[in-house]
Order: sequence, then C-alpha cells, then structure tokens
Amino acid sequence: MHLYNLTLQPPTAALQAVVGNFSGARQQEIIVSHGTRLELLRPDPQTGKVVTVIATDVFGSIRSLASFRLTGATKDYAILGSDSGRIIILEYDAKTSSFAKLHQETFGKSGARRIVPGQYLATDPKGRSVMIAAMEKAKLVYILNRDAAANLTISSPLEAHKNSSIIHHIVGLDVGFENPVYAALEVDYSESDQDPTGEAFKRAEKMLTYYELDLGLNHVVRKWSEPTDPRANLLVQVPGGQLASSDRFDGPSGVLVCCEDHIIYRHMDSPQHRVPIPRRQHPLEDKERGVIITSAVMHKMKGAFFFLLQSEDGDLFKVTIEHEDEEVKALKIKYFDTVPVASSLCILKSGFLFVASEFGNHYLYQFQKLGDDDEEPEFSSTSFPSSGMAEPQAALPRVYFKPRPLDNLALADELESLDPIIDSKVLNLLPNSDTPQIFAACGRGARSSLRTLQHGLEVEESVSSDLPGIPNAVWTTKRNEDDPYDSYIILSFVNGTLVLSIGETIEEVQDTGFLSSAPTLAVQQIGSDALLQVHPHGIRHVLADRRVNEWRVPSNKTIVAATTNKRQVVVALSSAELVYFELDLDGQLNEYQDRKAMGSTVLALSIGDVPEGRQRTPYLAVGCEDQTVRIISLDPESTLETISLQALTAPPSAICIADMLDASINKAQPTMFVNIGLQNGVLLRTVLDPINGQLTDTRTRFLGTRPIKLVRVLIHKHPAILALSSRSWLNYTYQNFMHFTPLIYENLDYAWSFSAELSPEGLIGISGSVLRIFHVPRLGIKLKQDSIPLSYTPRKFITYPLNNLFYLIEGDHRVMGQDAVDKKLNELRQQNRAIDQEVLNLSPEVFGRPKAANGTWASNIRIIDPVEGKTISVVPLDGNESAFSLAVVPFSAKGNELHLVVGTAADTKLSPRTCSTGFLRVYKFLEDGRQLELVHKTEIDDVPLALMAFQGRLVAGVGKALRIYDIGKKKMLRKVENKQFGSAIVTLSTQGSRILVGDMQESIFFAVYKAPENRLLIFADDSQPRWISAATMVDYNTVVAADRFGNIFVNRLDPRVSDQVDEDPTGAGILHEKGLYMGAPHKTKMICHFHVGDLITSIHKVSLVAGGREVLLYTGLHGTIGILVPFVTKEDVDFISTLEQHMRTEQVSLVGRDHLGWRGYYVPVKAVVDGDLCEMYAKLPGSKQSAIAGELDRSIGEVLKKLEQLRVTASGF
Repeated sequence: MHLYNLTLQPPTAALQAVVGNFSGARQQEIIVSHGTRLELLRPDPQTGKVVTVIATDVFGSIRSLASFRLTGATKDYAILGSDSGRIIILEYDAKTSSFAKLHQETFGKSGARRIVPGQYLATDPKGRSVMIAAMEKAKLVYILNRDAAANLTISSPLEAHKNSSIIHHIVGLDVGFENPVYAALEVDYSESDQDPTGEAFKRAEKMLTYYELDLGLNHVVRKWSEPTDPRANLLVQVPGGQLASSDRFDGPSGVLVCCEDHIIYRHMDSPQHRVPIPRRQHPLEDKERGVIITSAVMHKMKGAFFFLLQSEDGDLFKVTIEHEDEEVKALKIKYFDTVPVASSLCILKSGFLFVASEFGNHYLYQFQKLGDDDEEPEFSSTSFPSSGMAEPQAALPRVYFKPRPLDNLALADELESLDPIIDSKVLNLLPNSDTPQIFAACGRGARSSLRTLQHGLEVEESVSSDLPGIPNAVWTTKRNEDDPYDSYIILSFVNGTLVLSIGETIEEVQDTGFLSSAPTLAVQQIGSDALLQVHPHGIRHVLADRRVNEWRVPSNKTIVAATTNKRQVVVALSSAELVYFELDLDGQLNEYQDRKAMGSTVLALSIGDVPEGRQRTPYLAVGCEDQTVRIISLDPESTLETISLQALTAPPSAICIADMLDASINKAQPTMFVNIGLQNGVLLRTVLDPINGQLTDTRTRFLGTRPIKLVRVLIHKHPAILALSSRSWLNYTYQNFMHFTPLIYENLDYAWSFSAELSPEGLIGISGSVLRIFHVPRLGIKLKQDSIPLSYTPRKFITYPLNNLFYLIEGDHRVMGQDAVDKKLNELRQQNRAIDQEVLNLSPEVFGRPKAANGTWASNIRIIDPVEGKTISVVPLDGNESAFSLAVVPFSAKGNELHLVVGTAADTKLSPRTCSTGFLRVYKFLEDGRQLELVHKTEIDDVPLALMAFQGRLVAGVGKALRIYDIGKKKMLRKVENKQFGSAIVTLSTQGSRILVGDMQESIFFAVYKAPENRLLIFADDSQPRWISAATMVDYNTVVAADRFGNIFVNRLDPRVSDQVDEDPTGAGILHEKGLYMGAPHKTKMICHFHVGDLITSIHKVSLVAGGREVLLYTGLHGTIGILVPFVTKEDVDFISTLEQHMRTEQVSLVGRDHLGWRGYYVPVKAVVDGDLCEMYAKLPGSKQSAIAGELDRSIGEVLKKLEQLRVTASGF
C-alpha cells in the first residue's frame, strides 16, 4: 500500500504573532505562526478587514518568532527559532510575494530538545543583536549588522550558557544605544538535583538575570542577578534610553515581572514597585485560585507608552508607569476590556489590536479610546507601603473589578479558525449537495461550536426578485465605454426581450433601440458609445443618438450562436456558415466578404477580449455538432482559416476563451485558456498558444449532470469564468494561482457580471423565474463554515442512523454544572450575602465561566439537527458527572430497538486518572430521536473512555478492561471481560466478531469474541508502544491509527494468521499459544508511516467525490484537515516518489529542517508521499520546473496535470 498525503485545510491555530513593516511599505503587517506554517496578514486600516497576503508551509516546527529592524531602517525582518537547530532570518519579498531566507546559521542538533536553543527569542529594540535560548542551559547571542552594500549580516554566536538552570522567559531590555542587555528568568536546579530530602527544591529561588553584550569586547557577561517572586512567569520590556535629539528619556527601562496575583517593576539599582492584578468580583469565584498573566504587549506613542496585559480569563489590564527620566514614581493598573484568551497580542500603529486566540477564531479589534477617562478604579503601587514591596514574600491585599461588555475596543474583523477539532464526521446530509460535508466539533469552553464545512465559496445575496416568466439568459451592459457602472439589464425570454434600466430603482424601459419582440442571443457595448443586440433574425447596432443600423439574416436562415467583444462580432447561421464583422475606425460594423462553411451545425462560439492596445483578438473557437472544436484565425492575412482542431468525447454546449494568470504555467503574464463545456457535464480546459494557435495541455473535470454554460465575469477586478451545470463553479485567480471552486448557492441557469453603486463587484443570475444579484466576498477559501454554538468543550458525537440527528457530549473540567451553581447561590442567599446579578448574567461566550476546584465538572448531552443548524434539546448531567463516550446500540435482547448509551464518571480527576464511580447511562429515543428518556444507570469501577455496538450488545472500554454488556431490566449486565490491556482503552472498532482496541499507551490490539465459549481474547498486537489518539479500520486485517506525537500509520495483520483465528471456533488455539515479547502471540506489520505535525483527533474512511475512490480523511487538533489517497498503479508511485525526491533538494524548508527528517520525526517515513511538498512544484521558478520535468521524462504540463488529477479525483478540491 502506498499513500499520498494532501492537506485540504491547513492548521489555523495561531501559536505566535508578530507585527512589523515586512514589505517595507508604510503599512504594518502581521506574521502569524501556525506551528508548521507561516502566514502574512495585512489589515486594511480603512475597512478594518484582514487579508492573507501569503501563507506557506515550512515543513518543520516553528518554536519561536520575532520581528526585527536594523537601526534607521524602514523594513522589518522575521527571525525564527525552530526544531532544525538553526536560527533563520526571513525577509518578505513583495515582488515574488514569498519569504526569502537571508541567513541560516546552524548551532545545534535538530529536534525540539531541552538544551538546543530555539524555544525563546528576544531582540534588542534598537536592532543590534538577538538572543536565542533553550528551555535549559543554552543561550546564544548573535550580532546583526549591515555590510557596505547595506545587506543584513550576522555574526558567529556568542555563548551565555549557565549550567543546570531552567529558563522560564527571556526579553531584550530597552537601554537606548548602550550595550545591548537581555533579561532572563532562571531557576538553578543543581542543588535540588543533589538533595534527596527535597529541602533544596523548596529553597530554590527564581532569579532575574541581566546579560550584557559588550560590543567592544565582543562577548556576553552576566551583569546582575537577583531573586524575584518564585511564581514569576513572564517578562515585559519597559521603554528606556535617551532620545538622540533631546535629553528626555523614553522611559525608565527595566522589566515588568508578571507573577501570580502581582506585577512587579524591576530594574538594576532602582527600587521595585508592585501592584496586585485585579480579580473579577464574581459570587462563584474560587478563592484559592491565583490570577496569572498569559500574554502581554507594550505600545509606544509619542512621549508615552502603555502595556496591555491579559490574564488567563481573557481580561485585559492597562498598565502605565509614572516616571521622571529614569526614576519610577508609580506603577498603575486598571481593567481595560475582555477579549478571548490570546497566545499573542499585537498592537498596530493604525489603532488596531490583533488577538491571535489560543483556541477558536482570531479577532481584530479597533481602539475606540485608551480607557483614560472612564470610571474604572485604578490601582497604584503608591497606595501600598513602600510601593508594595514592604513584605515581598507576602501577598498584597486583593483588589477587584467588575467585568463588563467591550467599551474601549470594537470588533473590526474575525478570522475563522477550526482549532481545536476534537471530533468529526463526514456525511452527506445537506439538501442539493452531491459531495459530503465535514462536521467538526471545535473549540474549548463556552466558545465551542459544531461547524459544518462545505466545499465551496460563500456567496452573499443582495437582491432576489420574481420575474413575469422564465428567462433563458441575462446580460448587463454600460451605455458608454467609460461609465463606471452598468446601465441596463437585458433579459431574454423564449418569445421576446425585456430591458430594465438600473438607477435608484430597477424598472422596465422601452426606448433603448433594442428589439423587444424577439429573444436575444448576445448583448455588447461596442466601440466607445454604441450598443449591439444579436437576435435570431439579425444584428442591431444602436448608435449613441439612438439611430439603429440593422444587418438582416438572408431569408430561410437564422442565427444560432453569436460571440462578441468591443470590436468584433461573429455569428453562426443555421446553414452552418460563419459571418464575421469588425468595427472600423468610424464606428461602423463591416462584414468580412467571405462566409465560412463549417460542414456541421455550430453549437458554440467564443472570442476573447481585445488585448490592450490592439485592434482585434486573433482567434475564434468554434464548437460543432460533430464533436470537435476548431480554432479559426481572425488575422487580416488569414481570415477565417482553420488553424487547429480538437476532438471531444461529446457535443460541446459552451466555449469561453479567457486570459487568466496562472503562475504554474506562466508567472509573467496571463495565459490564454479555452474552456469547453460539454453536454454531458464535463469541462475541458486547454491552453491556446498565442503564437501558433495550437491547443495544448488539456485538463478535464466533471462538474454536474446538466450541459455546461460558460460566462466570462470579473471577480475582485480580475477575469474569472462561471461554469453553470447542476452546480455553479467559479474558475478564478487567487494569489497568482488558478482555483476552481463550486459556489454554495442556488443552481443558476445563466449569469453575468453586474456592477452598480451598491454592488460594484457583483454578479447577476437567474434560477427559474427568480432574478438574483449577489457577490463573492472572499476568495481562496476552500471550505465554507457554518457554526452551531455549544455550551462546553465537545468531547465526541455520533449520528442517529434513522434521521441524521447528532448526539454530542460536551463537558468542561474545573467548571461548575448548573445544579452546582444553583446550590451554591442558594447557600449564599441563606447567608444573606449580596449577589451581583449583572455579573452572573454576563455572556459565558465572551467572559468564560468562573473556574472551580480540581475534580469539578459541567457536562451535557446535546441533540443537534445539522441540516437546520440548531440544537433540539439538551440533557444536563448532574451530580458532578461528566460524559466521556457514547454509542447508539441496537440491543438484540430488546428486539434490536435502538438505545443511546453514554459513558460517564463522577468526580473525575485527570492526573492521575481517578473517579468516585463510573456510570453507563442507557437512554431510550422518543419522538424520532428528538428526546431522550433515561432507562437506567449502571455503576462501574472506572472511567469508560470508549463504547461501541457489537452484535446486538455493548462493548465498553472501562479503564484497562474490555467488557461486553447486555441490557437488563434494572441495569446493564456484564457478560465477559478481558483485563490484559496495558493502560486505558481509548478507541474501539469492529468487523464481524473481531474487535480492534486502541490502548492509550500500547498501540492497537486485535481481539476476538468467541461466542460458544464466551471468551474475549487478544490474538495480535503491535511490536512497538504507541500513544493512540484515533484509529479506524481500513479493511478486515488493516488498521490506520494516529498517535499523540503527530504520526499517522497503517498496520496490517498477516492474512494467514487472520484466517487461522477465524477458523478456530472456541479460541482454544489462541488461549494456549505462547506470547511474543511479553505480548500477544502474533504481531502486526507496519506498512505505512508519516509524521503530519499535528495531533490527529479523528480518522475516517470516506469518498469525498461522487463516484470517487475512498480516501482516509483525518482532522487535527490545530484545525488541520487532510487526506491520505491510495495510489492505484505502480507507475504513479514511482513517478510521484521521484518527483518528491527532486522536490526535497529544490524546495528547501524555510526553517532549514531536513524534509526526510521532518516527515520521519519519530519513525522513518514509509510508503507515504508528501503531496504538500509535491504541490510546491507549481511555485518553483520555470528553469527548475523544466529541469525536474526533464529528469522525469515528462513536460511541465504533464507533471502539473498529474498532480491536479491526483488532487481533484480524490478530494474535488
């Protein structure tokens, strides 16, 4: 078995974000690290919308990211620390729209190791040096400078190592132009290591250490080290240094040390200031819990600066420092606003705050004000004895604030993010859809959602109105060439034409010069100020002064097809003749003297737009009933001569010539494509050679069941093609590459571009008798998301087999359930405590739920209708129970009636995993599954993490035991169990009497149930331990599984062993066989292995295309969705594997990671080709493309065609 791995939806989790002028323009951009991917975002200061400029896979793991600018420069660089053991400096190249690697300095081994730097990055604010540090011991400083040609240079590394010390955070100090200084939070563990009593561990101090880079002597010295709060976790740089122009200081310099419950200002040789972090005034608050700061950002303005610090509840605090030159007078903190918990905060100079969320969607907020003049209480270090440092070990008195909706910030834009995907299903449930949808349970806490992902572009409709009849075509046209917007809408009916004028309202007009008594075949604004209408009996040329020139068809003939552009008109007559007209310089239409006989009825015609600065377009494409397309010259030297011919598999229904940019074919200028739609719903796309008129590089695609209509439109100012069949598709250019995506919209019968003041970039279409005006807001998005909100973190969900409802279990740890909340509030009321109703009523989606003690859970069973997109009912679990697994089981003891079994546990603690009791709850379905009724609860002894229906009974993985239960009157009855599993059972799948068990730490076990002896026996397992996170059966002997380290692998059992086990009726043979290597008697063989780089949470074997082959679709924790496609032939395997080898040498990883090492991170990659790497072939420079294609004995077009075919036939993307 050989597989081809393709990512359909790249990871969207933002691990870090930095802001800077990366393109060198006056505008700031944001670089976001998605773990294995870099994305450059550009927020538009006018509209507040964020656009992706470029996103690229780095084929490695990005551990840290920082922006950096040389003194006096206008452009920022990005510095990356990764798992490649190298420091990387990248520059964004706006010309090629790509990241260019400027420097790659190797300093250590690859892999994310404890003592290899890369985990932390800190830069000197004046742009002179950078420090890269490891978790432990190692810190390296690089000096950055310019050479004579003003290029960036990097020095050899200078060491600042400290043995046996753990580093918690590092930051560059702002010291002006004195020697660069870096601050680090470190803990020395050498004494704790030697002391077995644990006393030294309790005494170990957390040190704040300054390292100075002496630029004169070119080495790093430890300048100052003092103990600080043992709970310190984050350092924030404070502005400092003198301005060159005046004696004024930018700030006091030093750092803010963020600790649990406190913020401390510290600097060498100056007094400390400490303020408490305000806490929420919430009646249900856990008094034991401290508040820590998880992310922070500092912003400098002219003559002032402030900090925004975010707590783990999402509250933002504004911190300011009052200072005179270098002396700090006071440290002040006040509540600012509440936003989702961020992994990074970025403030832009244009007045925006970018929140790269830890989980869920990312947000761009606009500052409305800076929170200086509101009523919020401000807490200052001066109001505590000796600036809060009277007793540094003791906590300061607690201070409180009242959370409220946004006041200082306003939401400007939201970036959809699937992270984290916890479970998913792939099903075709939505009406009018011929491809399945992906249903993903995403998110964490109260911001969770169940999202429906559909392949296609989102469409926003602005007008929909009924028409008097059913039109067969629609056009819009301007009156004059230079009009900004369209003036008329022309609708063609079977027996006439309707003209509507576009103004304040849309109304019918009569005096346009158009013939209204006949249907229309084509409409064109021709020349500078004339209009043209083609109808079956002639051509009307309406001049600017409403005079009409008419060309009539010879008697007994009619026009059957027409095509037009600004200067040319071609019509086909029913006698299979072509008539060609061209506009002369006086604006008159002149017929070419000869008519060309085609010899077969003409079904479709197309000419391209007139190229800039030319008189005419030289080629005409003609599709005839004899299943051919001919390219005919319109050049004055060889007018109406056939140049080339292409045979088709069916009669053509539409042809469209368009010039579109596709960088994989030609990076410099647009390519001329001939799109041919056939009557059987297949679209052919061929390239028309502009020099000799030959057709090359044909690609085919099945669009739908109806004959195709093709329309040339403008989308976001670029040419695009709408292909209308039983679905509407859009062929467009995005970031220089061609995309072909369906529209998620009503089926259209015909469409055209539409431009008016309200909708300058719109489209107009007809479906049946309804006229629709709509536009496509965002391009480049392959999956449209619709979301249904949830209350808690989703855990798992399943479908009801009879009517497609979803049953989803959700639960949150350290959150009180509704029954516990009511109980506690009643207790408070009995003690006559004042309860702030306003705070209780705050929306949990924004503010989260109050945190509770360890072992507290809130959980629900939720019934969802995915088609309607709403929750039908919610069954809350009380008694501190939380649901962990569920299954729909047809119990044969009850006549195969379906029941829902939910595995729950009360008072669960996660580490080590314990619970007071587990339960199996059995529910009966009422009202077609829309309601649940509890039948009974069965107590069990551990947490049930996996349940599954099996031969009319229930199989449960309860802790380390695998059990089969049957239903009884009062409770579930245990029939048989096997306790030979190493740790907890997390996945179950079955075929026949075989059960495949995924063990949390010990990989996959093959077990079999032998009914005659009532035995449950393990007969095969894996030869190596694996931390399983998801698994599914590929066939009877093969299983695909994923582990917690981002690997996906396929294991296969020897068919002979499989047959031997199946033929043994009682299982006695297995029982007495000798175990191998302390395990089962047989071992599975690993046949495929691949490192995805994301923790995989679910795997499905599905077909994504109607009639397509089955693929393995997986989802990852970071929001990744990918597929593994099986290769069909040996030639494909050889071809793609060889291409991958060439790509490994040409497409070097942006972070300097070896591709083979990355994809074989823990185990060497086996029998899987990295499709994401192969797809980068299209982005290579032309010379490299042709060199690789030459090595493969193919043309560039053939290589690209093969890659596209692999992707399209497997996924439809």
